[in-house]
Amino acid sequence: MSAREVCVAIDGPAGAGKSTVSRLVAERLGYVLLDTGALYRSIALAAKESGVAWDDGEKMSELSHGIARRNGITFEHGAGGAPRILLDGRDVSTAIRTQDIAQGASKVSALPGVRDALLELQRAAAQGGGVVLEGRDIGTVVLPDAEAKFFLTASVEVRAGRRHRELTERGETPDLAEVTREIRERDERDTQRPVAPLRKADDAILVESSGLGIDQVVDAIVQKVQLVRAARDSGAPSGS
Repeated sequence: MSAREVCVAIDGPAGAGKSTVSRLVAERLGYVLLDTGALYRSIALAAKESGVAWDDGEKMSELSHGIARRNGITFEHGAGGAPRILLDGRDVSTAIRTQDIAQGASKVSALPGVRDALLELQRAAAQGGGVVLEGRDIGTVVLPDAEAKFFLTASVEVRAGRRHRELTERGETPDLAEVTREIRERDERDTQRPVAPLRKADDAILVESSGLGIDQVVDAIVQKVQLVRAARDSGAPSGS
């Protein structure tokens, strides 16, 4: 990877389409995708399978540090370029995408011990650039010096509708009103948590996707990253 490649940070609330957009942006740029939300989902799944309560700070910290020390969460390219998430070598790409695990991820991500365990793992993965990281605090905490930052969002109703369709396509039978309620609760929890709350970085570009298609969002982000990369190569400010 060229020394001039940049780090791309994509933050935003639940259901904003970050995972899909980040994957497509990484593919278009030829970058590596690191789904940080998948890290916390994997931790939540590991805790559930181990019988550790998501709100047990001490045990969650111990479990998370153990996984981090053995590099127990890894990413691979699957069929068609889709990322595969491995937990201790086991493919959990589908298992971590349930609404239950999403709620668990939101809860464990508020625990300082869990965040500490995964912070350096994320930063190490971004060394050298050429990566796309998506989550809720990438531009503010994990990679505050990332050259290209975006905050992807949409209305609660649009995000709930997207999540409802996603769950339905997986064979689940979600209730739209319940999904909407959980989205609102997660927004409140993520923005009000004392550790690394969800917020737009001051230098992040706001992308309001309620009325945009996926391709339009991806095009806008890729074009901006290409401008940032060209500016780095020329030594000019990225806004010029």
